Amino acid sequence: MSRAVTAVAGTNIALVKYWGKRDAALNLPAAGSLSLTLDRLGTRTTVAFDRVAGDGDRVTLNGAAADAKTAARVGAFLDRIRALAKLDAGATVVSENSVPTAAGLASSASGFAALALAASRAAGLEPSPPELSVLARLGSGSAARSIFGGFVEMAAGARADGSDAFARPLESAWDVRLVVAVTAAGEKTMGSTAAMEHTARTSPYYEAWVRGVDGDLTAARAAITARDLAALGVVAERSALRMHAAAMTADPAIIYWNPATLAAVVRVRALRAAGTPAFFTIDAGPHVKVLCAAADADAIAVALDDTLGVLRTIVAAPGPGARVIEETG
Repeated sequence: MSRAVTAVAGTNIALVKYWGKRDAALNLPAAGSLSLTLDRLGTRTTVAFDRVAGDGDRVTLNGAAADAKTAARVGAFLDRIRALAKLDAGATVVSENSVPTAAGLASSASGFAALALAASRAAGLEPSPPELSVLARLGSGSAARSIFGGFVEMAAGARADGSDAFARPLESAWDVRLVVAVTAAGEKTMGSTAAMEHTARTSPYYEAWVRGVDGDLTAARAAITARDLAALGVVAERSALRMHAAAMTADPAIIYWNPATLAAVVRVRALRAAGTPAFFTIDAGPHVKVLCAAADADAIAVALDDTLGVLRTIVAAPGPGARVIEETG
């Protein structure tokens, strides 16, 4: 009987952004990044290598057969696991996402973190946390951070093989909140990988963006150590705006924002001017995430719910890293 392993992982939101790769095949980032893993929004995945090799893999996502592109991406990732474990069996993969796919809410981060853990264990492997982070990165660059809980820093690394490009936890006990303002339904206009490549190739400001990341990481790390929300918020807003500035100055421009995105940003700045410490960040999509103190989260959510174009809000706290919740066989 084949071993079936179920793992869960939370999505993470980058406060110092990951935007650009030094090696696309290995998902090696051009610069480091820093994120917060959430207790809400994530992925639950079960993997068993229980199929005859010639039958391929069977991938189910949210109760339906995965589309060809997703199935191929999962299959290529499983091939790495099979090579490491010296397996030739096909796999059955059943995955459920509470994160809308390709919407700018980091579904691939939780998806590949959960897949990396479940598949490696199902194949009989016991990777260390850094090794598991490297493995998850091969599926999705941001997934390397979802292996760990709370605040997490991802190293860009310097080695060509990517063995030093992995994440490490920084802090998990700081009781902050991230209020997510959902400003659109459906998939975003351009996937992150394609957008990163296009930005790197055509934006005159891309190199300046990369050069600025190390300073943001140093400042963010210091703010987390001091538990200085305002200092971390300043870095988060600066990093987000610089990332989007690089994307907007690509040729042709990549514009993820919609009117509700800008309205939410204006509302956050108004809240802050009125005395509520609230700081926005925006990933490769139209949604706005607001970093704040736990005590202010509900009031901020109410204000954002009342903002024109905001469809709904989600209040999330720091969450744990990827973990196995069931194992049979």
